[in-house]
This record gives sequence, C-alpha cells and structure tokens, in this order.
Amino acid sequence: MAKNLTHTRNIGIMAHIDAGKTTTTERILYYTGINHRMGEVHEGTATMDWMIQEQERGITITSAATTTYWKYKNQEYKINIIDTPGHVDFTVEVERSLRVLDGAIAVFCAVGGVEPQSETVWRQANKYHVPRIAFVNKLDRVGADYFGVIMQMHSKIKANPVPVQIPLGVEDSFKGVIDLISNKAIIWNDDTLGASYEQKDIPSDYVEIAEEWRDKLLEKIAEFDDVILDKYLSDKKTITEEEIYRALRNATLNLKIVPVLCGSAFKNKGIQTLLDAVTLYLPSPEDMPAVIGVNPVIGKEEKREPSSESPFTALVFKIATDPFVGRLVYLRIYSGSLNSGEQVYNPRIQKKERITRLFRMHANKQNAIDIVEAGDICACVGLKDVRTGDTVCDDKHPIYLENIEFPDPVISIAVEPINQGDIDKLNQSLTKIAEEDPTFSVKYDESTGQTTINGMGELHLDIVLDRLKREFNLPVNKGNPMVAYKEAFTSAVKHTETFKKQLGGKNKFAEITLTIGPADNENSGLQFINEITDKNFPQEYIKAVERSLKMAMMNGPLASYPLESMKVILHSAMQVQGESDATAFEIAANLAFRAIGQKANATLMEPIMKLEVVSPENYVGEVLSDINRRRGVVLETESKMGARIIKANVPLSEMFGYVTILRTLTSGRASSTMEFSHYEKMPFEMAAEIVKKVTGKQLLINQ
Repeated sequence: MAKNLTHTRNIGIMAHIDAGKTTTTERILYYTGINHRMGEVHEGTATMDWMIQEQERGITITSAATTTYWKYKNQEYKINIIDTPGHVDFTVEVERSLRVLDGAIAVFCAVGGVEPQSETVWRQANKYHVPRIAFVNKLDRVGADYFGVIMQMHSKIKANPVPVQIPLGVEDSFKGVIDLISNKAIIWNDDTLGASYEQKDIPSDYVEIAEEWRDKLLEKIAEFDDVILDKYLSDKKTITEEEIYRALRNATLNLKIVPVLCGSAFKNKGIQTLLDAVTLYLPSPEDMPAVIGVNPVIGKEEKREPSSESPFTALVFKIATDPFVGRLVYLRIYSGSLNSGEQVYNPRIQKKERITRLFRMHANKQNAIDIVEAGDICACVGLKDVRTGDTVCDDKHPIYLENIEFPDPVISIAVEPINQGDIDKLNQSLTKIAEEDPTFSVKYDESTGQTTINGMGELHLDIVLDRLKREFNLPVNKGNPMVAYKEAFTSAVKHTETFKKQLGGKNKFAEITLTIGPADNENSGLQFINEITDKNFPQEYIKAVERSLKMAMMNGPLASYPLESMKVILHSAMQVQGESDATAFEIAANLAFRAIGQKANATLMEPIMKLEVVSPENYVGEVLSDINRRRGVVLETESKMGARIIKANVPLSEMFGYVTILRTLTSGRASSTMEFSHYEKMPFEMAAEIVKKVTGKQLLINQ
C-alpha cells in the first residue's frame, strides 16, 4: 500500500475514439496484477467497458474507475485510474473526470494522429490545468507515423511535446522503443505477452537518430531548468538521468511540456514504461495547489490543503445506479478523511446525510472499505439528495467548491411507453438516468401530455433508449429527432415597467426601467449590469430582478425556446414603503421581459456542429457537394496518406442520418466525426417555418 500522498496518482486516460485507450487501460490492469487475463475491446471482454452497450458496440460510454498499484525502483505507488469515453456524445464523462483528476494520459493513434475528439479532450484538460503525458499507440499499424503525430500535437493542439522515447522500428518491424534518457533500447518479450522485457544497447543504425532526439530533449528541458542549461552549454555528458527526470517532472507539473512515449498496447509493448512515466512525471495530490472554495456562511474564499488533518471536503463528480447497492455516488476527497457511517453536509441544500457504505471501485465491482482520506477517489451509498457537482463537507467547516459546467443538450426526441400503464415507470426511469448524466434531460409538456428526452447526439439518445429496454424492461415508441433551438435578441429596447396590483389583499408596487438586448460578444447566459447607485435601495430587490430575468430566459418570446444569451441594463427602480418587496420586483421584471420580447426582434439560433470527414481522394467531390447541400461551410481541407481530411461547420438539423448517407456516397470508405461547436442565427425563412410549426403564428419581421 502507498504510505502517503507522495506515492498516490489520480489519473485519467483520454483519447479520440479507436485510439486504443481502453486497450491501454486493460494492459495496465494486467501488468499491475489487478487482472489475470487481458480484456479485449473487440471481444467485448474489456474490464472497464462493463456496460452491455459498451461490449456490443466496442466503445466506452461511461467513465469507469479502478485502483491499482505499481512498483517503481522498489517504491509502491497507488494509482487511481478513470477510463473515459472517446465518443463526443459522451464528452461529459471526460469533463467531470478531468475536474477531479490530478494528471492524465493522452492516447494518440500513430496512424490517425490528433483527431477531433483528441482536440476536445485536450481543451478540457487545459481548462482544468491538468498535467499530461502522451502515449502514441498503434505503432505496429500500417501508416504509423510517430514523428508526424508529434508535429500535429504542435500544430493542432498547441502543445509542447517532448519525446522521451522514439520507436524502434515501425509498422511490421516495430519491436520496441529507444529510451532517450537512459540511451537504451527496450525490447518486449512476445512469449510472455510483454510481461518481461530487456534493455539493450541501441542498434547501430539507430544511434544517430537517437542522439539527435536526445539532444532535442536536453535542449527543450534546458529552457526550464538552470542546472540542465549550465551543463548543456558546458558539457552535456555530465547531465545525469536523475537531473533529467527532475527537470521533466517540474516542467510537466507546471504545464510547460508534455513528455511523449510510444508503443503498441494491443501488441503488449510500451505499457510498463508508461506506468513508470506516470510515477515519474504526473503529480501526486500533494503536488496540486490547495483547493479553493467559498464559505457559504461568511461568503469568503477558503482553502483546503490536501491533508487528512484538514477539515473534510469532497466533490461529487458522478452518480450511477447499481442494481444491487442502489444509488452510487462517486467522490473525490480533497481534504480530511471520511469513515463509513459518518454524516456529511451538503451546503447547496443545507442538509446532512449519512454515508452508509464506502467502496473502492473496480469498474462496476465494489470493494467495501472503512475509511477514505485526502487524495482518494471512492464511491459511497446513502446520499439521496446530492447531484453531480455538489460539495460535501464537514458541517462545522462548510465550503462550496466550484461546480462542474456541462453543455446543454442539442437534440431531442419524443417518447412514450408501449404500454400506457407504464407512464409513471417511464418518468421514474428517465429521472434516474438524468441523475446519472447531467447532459441528459427530460421535459414533460402538460398541455400535450408529451415526454421529450434531450441529449448530445443521436448515439447518446439511442443508448438511453436501449437502457430503458434492457435495464428497466421498458420498451418505448419514439418520434423523429428534433433540434434543440435557442432564441436571441437582435436589437436593444428600453422599457419602463410599473407593477401595481393587489395580491392576497395587500397592495404591491414595483417600478423598473431597463434595457434588454443582445449580449456582448462571447458572453453567454445573462449579462446583468446594475446602474442603480443609491446604496440605500434594497439589494434583495435588485437580486430579485436578476433572478426573475434568468428564469424568464428559459422561455423565449418566439417559440418558448431558451435564450442563448441576453444583456440587461437596470437603469433605475422605484419602491413604495410598505408595498414593495422582492416578489413585486420579480413580477415587474418578468412583465418587462415579455413586453420587450415583442419589440426586440428575437430570432432563432440553431446548433452548429463541427464536422470532420476522412475520405479517399476520388470521393472528395461528392462529399463536398453533399456538405454544401446541407448548408455547411467548409473550413479547411488537408491531404494525409492518400486521403483528404475535410473540416466543416454544418447545422445539426441537416445532419440526421449523415453516417449512413456518407457510407453510401463513398462506398463505405469514408468516416466522419461530429461535435457541437456553437449556436448561430438561422436564416429568416427557416426560422419563420419553425415558429409557425411550433406556435401557429407567423414570424412577420425579417430579422
């Protein structure tokens, strides 16, 4: 067991779909002794892909956690691993994992290189300042180009990759790696399934290229380490391996570089050295800065040091439903310790709940434990009212950590149970799924009696429907996919709203003057500016106005789609003693929003998807024509290994069933990936058609 936090690593494994991420994880579990046989994705036997949908489709859908141990130089390290999905529809799993991890392994395919989802997960890791190492996989494949991937890391994701290994051979001749730090060749033994390997002198025909890349390595780390720099300028040969490891580690932790390793997980090559790199370069919880949150009692920031002696603080980053133990809540423990049976405090709902059981997770298997401490990742049972992103803490030392942000769903379908007597069961089942997945939501329209489910893509909703059938024994009828549109104002309107009415036998009064219009560039949500300078004017009335406007944004004036963004300037407000209160100002703000909504030229916004197609050259013309027909805008094209990579922005409404059509156009030889990019104003004619379909009203003014 790891003795202290210095020898603990909390890491995620992230990649584009089919880069070999899950295979890499399975090999890690095998070589660390957690698994006694290698699980294979193509056989549906991968340990971490435990959902039946994952096994059937050969993809990772939900992030899975496990704990393993690895010995490096006679020191045992505890490694908590989260394996994340590569498909863009399930990017929320990557988002919430990276929020709680200290470091990550980014897996790249040596043939595919830096692919669209590679870019997405890299941006997510940048957002949370997660130190990374890179593993270039599949070097045994035809078309593998290790140094090409290094160049793509520079150009596409603006990383600073520093190879610490180069491949020994490539494609069919790939047999091992050259370690640039020790200046040795490492060759794995196929007879032992890669469990044993030996270090040898670098073959003579590789000495020159090894020297070239070792010099590049030293030159790069010399930029960040004065000791290395002095020796590099005076006598490179005096630089020790320990000095190189130290410099690499410091630069990695400071997000200055990304050490790059290579191998072939499927061919059992490169995994042990990758595990060594995890211990060498990725941070322990002690290396991370103290977590910062807000004390909800005093409203001031406080820190929590990563120590078991600090007050207990943890973040809920995932909720799952287990058929045997019920509602599983995943926690990252930032400080303090937690015993099974103890109560924890949730400052969001100001409520205490008791943890009945604690578990160390291994995919979907639970191993009961009695205590967790700072730096740990665990699951627990007993928390009924928490949701993803909540903080749980010591009630005597309350703190609220920054929540996890999730993207809004962009696609929806109407569903109904085949048996109408199952309406309640359907609602309960969908509620459970929504608790697990913050990017999935359910909407019930009382006027029509229609239930609509909303998600990030067709595959996302397809998996939900499959789960309803298999897990909940609830097959449903479904409608056609629908786009989740949003609304936005195109002009600003100033308005004075006076609310004067009797409510509950009491006079109520509020008057506000405000301007509502489009938000400034790159602002999303409500941009609220208060120009009231009277310090005696009650702040709760101003907050009531802001709160009411935020709620009003959920139902836009055109067709009740939510507003993407809005700027509000509150110029002035008037109150009457004894008649004014927060409720009156909330009502006045809502009335003002509705009045302005008729004048501010609202328009529909549609989700735009970032599309990437890899097509053989002889089909490029057909692919481009089809993209243009779908109102797509081609951003760039590039040639790669006899194929053309086409990048475009295309409205989601034009992309339903695209995979099938692309397959037909290219005789099954092209592939595509798609992810949400942004919202964009719709053409007036199309917006008018949707508004008429939804409301029956004519959109008269050309926006």
